Amino acid sequence: MVDVENVQAIFLNERKIMNNMTQVPVTVLTGFLGAGKTTLLNRILTEQHGQRYAVIVNEFGEEGIDNDLVVDADEEVFEMNNGCICCTVRGDLIRILGGLMKRADKLDAIIVETTGLADPAPVAQTFFVDQDVSERTKLDAIVTVADAVHLNSQLGEHHEAEEQIAFADVVLLNKIDLVDDNGVDNVQARIRKINPYAKIIKTNHCSAPLDEVLGLNAFSLDRVLEVEPDFLESDHDHEHDDDVKSLSFVSETPLDMDKFQAWFGSLLQEKGQDILRSKGILNFEGRDDRYVFQGVHMLMDASPMGPWPTGKDRNSRVVFIGRNLESMNLQEGFEGCKVSLNA
Repeated sequence: MVDVENVQAIFLNERKIMNNMTQVPVTVLTGFLGAGKTTLLNRILTEQHGQRYAVIVNEFGEEGIDNDLVVDADEEVFEMNNGCICCTVRGDLIRILGGLMKRADKLDAIIVETTGLADPAPVAQTFFVDQDVSERTKLDAIVTVADAVHLNSQLGEHHEAEEQIAFADVVLLNKIDLVDDNGVDNVQARIRKINPYAKIIKTNHCSAPLDEVLGLNAFSLDRVLEVEPDFLESDHDHEHDDDVKSLSFVSETPLDMDKFQAWFGSLLQEKGQDILRSKGILNFEGRDDRYVFQGVHMLMDASPMGPWPTGKDRNSRVVFIGRNLESMNLQEGFEGCKVSLNA
């Protein structure tokens, strides 16, 4: 006579073993707006490591830019726009992960780059409270990129910045070349006060060794429960600062480089304090290359990104995230940079 209960127990144990064997490690890259998350992601994708990654990129605004800022690579990149991964588009994360798990044998790991306004707690929670996701994936580590220049002010103004530090297993203290030694020590002490357990790596351009960022098996549920006892409760709420908005603009008409530089430089000088993040991909008249710019408050960096991909529309796209954006006449200013087709 067959012992049904024993057979069921054996089956469940076999299923558990199989699930453990097929769990795909997930690294969550977080950090406030403009800290350098995409720079780190590009480093990961261009290193000669032989690993197969799937990348999930989340953006706060309607117009996606980060997907185009990620270097061309063999890895698949999935984009989630017009919402924050920790709340409004969390269902999209679960759906994308579910699709990836159907071919988990072809993946070594998954990297999730959150928007700079994301609270990492609900993102991490997804890997424990959703049964299908928890069975097939394993949260490897939360890696937070911190901006050494702006972190102190961000911590004082945005609770997301503090949450990103508090939940980190590793903190990349980035842009230390822009701060003197006393400033770096001060920021590091602030990080340590919020999170005494995280490993802090001081970097420029996110140049940390990748074996200190990936494959760490560092996420500790016990430690997180100390920080946030209700972490595993499924009704975890997260609210964004209602004053922070996103505006994006697209132009099919080429831009005049001199006009854009004059407008944008003046804009940052006058309104940069309220512009938390600016970024874009630009098509300048007479230039074969795409130009990319990225800014945080009044700091901005721009450079050519190589030729436009074959078959891709040469449209300029810009995104602004910040406060009081409606009062800056951004659309009027951007429109004024277009080349006159009647000239």
